[in-house]
Formats: sequence, structure tokens, C-alpha cells
Amino acid sequence: MPPRNSLRRFLAATTGALLVTATAACAAEPSPEVAVRSFLLNWQEGDYEAAAQVTNGDVAEVAEALRQAHNQLDLAALRLSLRPIEMDGDTATAGFGAEADLGIGDPVWRYTGTIPLTRTDSGWVIDWSPAVIHPELGEGERLAVTYDVPDRGQIYDRNGEPLVEETEVTAFGVRPAAMADMTEGINSLAELLDEDPEPLLNRVRSAPPEEFQPLVLKRTQDVSSSLLAKATAIPGVEVEEGTMPLLPIRAAGVVGEVAGTAEHKVANRVSGPYQAGDTVGLNGLQSSFQQQLAGTATTRVVTLSSSGEETGVLETWTGEESGSLTTTLDHAVQEAAETSLATINGTAYLVAVDARSGEILAAAGQPDEPSNDGALTRQYYPGETFTIVSAAALLSGGKATLDTTMACEQQAEVGSRTFTNPNGGSLLGTPDLRTNFAYSCTTAFVGLSSSLSAADLAESAERFGIGQPWQLPVPAFSGEFTVQGGQEQVAAATVGADGITVSPLGMALVAAAVAGGQWHAPRLIDGVEPEVDSIPVDPAVLEPLRELMRAPVEQGSASVLNIDYVNPVHGQTGMVTQEIDGEEKTIQWFVGYRGHVAFAVVVEAAPSHTYQFAVNSALSFLQLLPAGYVSAAEADSQLEGSA
Repeated sequence: MPPRNSLRRFLAATTGALLVTATAACAAEPSPEVAVRSFLLNWQEGDYEAAAQVTNGDVAEVAEALRQAHNQLDLAALRLSLRPIEMDGDTATAGFGAEADLGIGDPVWRYTGTIPLTRTDSGWVIDWSPAVIHPELGEGERLAVTYDVPDRGQIYDRNGEPLVEETEVTAFGVRPAAMADMTEGINSLAELLDEDPEPLLNRVRSAPPEEFQPLVLKRTQDVSSSLLAKATAIPGVEVEEGTMPLLPIRAAGVVGEVAGTAEHKVANRVSGPYQAGDTVGLNGLQSSFQQQLAGTATTRVVTLSSSGEETGVLETWTGEESGSLTTTLDHAVQEAAETSLATINGTAYLVAVDARSGEILAAAGQPDEPSNDGALTRQYYPGETFTIVSAAALLSGGKATLDTTMACEQQAEVGSRTFTNPNGGSLLGTPDLRTNFAYSCTTAFVGLSSSLSAADLAESAERFGIGQPWQLPVPAFSGEFTVQGGQEQVAAATVGADGITVSPLGMALVAAAVAGGQWHAPRLIDGVEPEVDSIPVDPAVLEPLRELMRAPVEQGSASVLNIDYVNPVHGQTGMVTQEIDGEEKTIQWFVGYRGHVAFAVVVEAAPSHTYQFAVNSALSFLQLLPAGYVSAAEADSQLEGSA
């Protein structure tokens, strides 16, 4: 957040021109207008001593009163305008309009005031009292700005389970009246907490002096006794403890976190119209729905007595109540997804969607932290899992059937490129399409690619949602197909080794299209329909695709997942080499479905690693799903309805 004093200096240098320049009186007798214009112009420009000199008050006291009013409101700018003057003998009353900018994130306070004048031997002077600043400001009173901030709203899963936990927090703040030196005290606190002092000062200057002003929030578990002792040793600094919904319970990469947690403090790490002590979503849904979840504060300009008691309300700007947010996530499915990845020492993702609607049921990442949104955004080559899409292209054009045979050699060459099977093996004879699919035979699909064109694959990829222009309220990647070259590039694309990038979410949606009979754009927020239309899978292709995706589980590369004969698992495995963040990785995939739950698992493994991390995580996920989550009857009715 840019320092407000910089804004003030800019505005102070430019707003003086907004007031009409004083003109010399033409009449022989001085006009009260000269005194009023001089007073307003100097007040506006911050030359309080010059303004005080046209009053009948003590110059130092008047100048200090004007200066204090500026600080008490923590003004970013002040614009004053002259209104009609009424004269009655040796007295006069001038009206004026004020536009007081209360600063970044706060409103502009507009009010009208009056200035009484008296004619003296030396000309007209302003009869000074605090009412000159504002008509309702009395002797011994001061101005202040108060805020009533609504509690932050909750984020829920589809069943009303909260996804954000109440976290114990310690609010470091001050009681301004108890500070020996406000600037020195705030600077000391800011240095102790590694904060920018200017936003903290801005908040405190305009606050009621007797009220505690929370400035920095930290999780209580991160607050040491030493830090507490050092903070409270600063005159006027106090701490208060409470709870706030800050940290995600589940789906950290989707839900996001709220500023105020450890290492994320509003004052110097979040841009925008926020004040010290506010809670602000840093990422995920917490950021995308910041205004809905946080609401806005009710701001009031008040008058206070010398003892700090509120004596009047001069203006109120009613804020907006905070609200909750309901997602399509399922707490139980999310927990199963996160637990299934917990033992992986590296980067991995699992996304599960409802094949009937495209609703996202789970989006888990390892490491499990709010900054890791790769389940929706990470860009990978799909490897042999893309054979779901390329097989659809072969089947829909009549270029192949389930009985089409192709040798599965250890390696195959197309142009200058050599392709090898993930495990370095081969199959005997000339297996049919189902068998080659079952064992994710790269070389067989490379051979079959000779009957495909880049356009064939692009059309099939598009029908399975890759590159479709859907959007979510959080960052997400819909995929990209960039193959435009010859047969070598087509061969690589057929087995997902080049020219195609997808996200874990994108591949979960591919599996969902086969499971449900049509591709749906993803949904994350309850009641928000996607703007991209669903795309039906070619009925002539659907059943053969389902049969193909059953083969790896029944007899092939994912046979460990053959755990349910009533409601069987369908899927495909993949393994591809890709450079990730400057380091070569083996990307392992499992993409599949059981009943209406379609999902994709991807693991970044060490080069040439053949241990089936992705498949085993998929097994763990399915075993951890609640019993009966996908019933056989539900699966049967789903498939019948989509065929």
C-alpha cells in the first residue's frame, strides 16, 4: 500500500488551485470576503498560522486547533469553497463548503459550515471558536473517525461444512491516549513487528484516543512471550486475543489464506484500500471474494469530550455486511484426496469432479499450502493419458476399432524422433487396440497416429474441453493444443509427449466426459453456472471409450485399482518426461473415474522413476472415499442417462 503521506503531499500541492484566488477589494470599505477567503485558502493549504492571523483568537492556539483537526481526521486532502456572506452592521456570517478526504479506503466527508466575523478598526476578523471548524464541534471537544468492521464470512463446502478454521489470533495495537509519543511509539512497534509504520500511524491519528486500536494480527501460536513483553513495554501498546477465520481447513490452494496470519501482514504486504488491522484475502477464494467475505466497515465521524467519551455523530457511512460463500467442494472427498497425497515427498496433485455436472469435488496439492494452486493451474504434458482423446479421434473417424491391431515394440521411430514405452517393455504379437490401451503402449499409438492429422487431434481435444474458454473465480488453466506440424509432431501429440499442455483439473474433466457422456465446464461456486456449453461425446464413441478405459484396470497398467466389480474403476495411466522449473522430471498420471466421481492424479517424480506413485495415490483416494459415496445404482442410472 503506497504511503498515504505521499498522496497527501501530492494533493496538497494541487488542491490549492481549487479555491478561487483571493482578489483585492475594490470598494473603499474592506469586505469580510477578503478575510474569509484568506482564512479558507490558508486552512486548505495547511498554513495554519497564516489562517489564524485573520481570527481574533490566540494565533498559536487557533493554528494548533486547525492542525489537530487535520490529524484527528487523518486527512489525505481538504478542499474548501466560499459560499454567500450575510452582513448585519458590524457583524457578518460567511458560509463555506468542505470536502474532507478521509484517506485511502475511506469516504470523502462533505459538510457545510459557517464563519462569524466582526468588524474592527483594522478590518474584518473571524470570531474564533471550534465551531468554525464544524458547527457541532464545541469547546473542549475533538474530532475522531471510528470503524465498525463486520466479522469475516465463512467459506463452506457443498454440505455446509466450514472450510476455514477459527484461528486464535493476537492483535497488537495501541490505546492512543496512553502513548507518551505517538510517532515514536508506533515506529517502535512497527520495527518490532517488521511493519511499515506509516499505515499504522494513519489509523491511530484519526482514532478515538481512549479506544484500543488493533493494528497487526498474528496467529497466537506464532507469538512468543519475548515478543509480547517487548511490545507491551512500549507505552500505550496493548494486545488482545481472539479468534478469526483465517486458515483453510481443507483445499488450501483453492480456499486461500487471509492476511494477518504469520508472515502475511496487511500493512506492508497487501496493496489496495485497506487499513492496518483489516483482514484481506491474499489468494484463492479469499482474494476473489474479498468484498463479499469481508464486507465493508461502517465509518463514522464523531466528536469526543476531553475524557474520550463520544458526544455526537457528525456523519455515518453505512458499510456492507459480510457474507458467506458456498462451494461445490466436498469436505469428505477433499480429505480423501489430501490424505492420499500426504506421503508423497515432492509435488503432486489430485482433482476430483462430479461427472454429471463438472462440479469440482476436491482439488488437493502436495505440498498442501495456500500458495500451491497447481491442481487448477499447473501445466503438464498429459503423456499416455491423452490416448483417451486420441483414441476418440481414431474411433470417431472410423480410423480404428477395438479390434484394430498394432505392434507394441520396445521403441518406434517417426521422422527423427524415437519413442519408447514408459517401462521400456513390449507386447508379444500384434495386440488389438484394447490391449495396447490397457498397457499404455506408446509405440502402438505412435504407429496408429499415421492415420491421424493435427486437425483430427485438435478437434478431439476441443470436444474434451482442452483449451475451451471456461473460467473459474480463481486462477485455472483450461489446456492448450499447439500441434500444427507434420507426422512427427502428430505422433508426439497422440501420446501426449509434446504440443499439448493440460492441468490436473483439465484431465479430470476429460475422464468426466467419458463417465457422464458429455463434457461439462468446471464449476466451483454453488449456484454459478458456467458460460461455456456442455459438449456431448459422440454416442458411437462413448461405449468403446468406456471399454478401453476399463482395460488398464482389468488387466493392464492400473490393475491394482481393480477393487470394485459392482462399481468398477475406469482409467488410463501415463508417464512423460518434462522440464519443470528448470529440472527434468518424470510426470506420472492416472486419469479415470468410478461412478460419477472422475479424477486425475499427477506426480512429479525423479527422472526415469517407474514406481507407480500416481496409481497408488489413486488407489488410496478411492479407498478413503466414504462408504457408499458412489453407489452402484447411482452409477448405473448415471450411465444409462448419459448414453
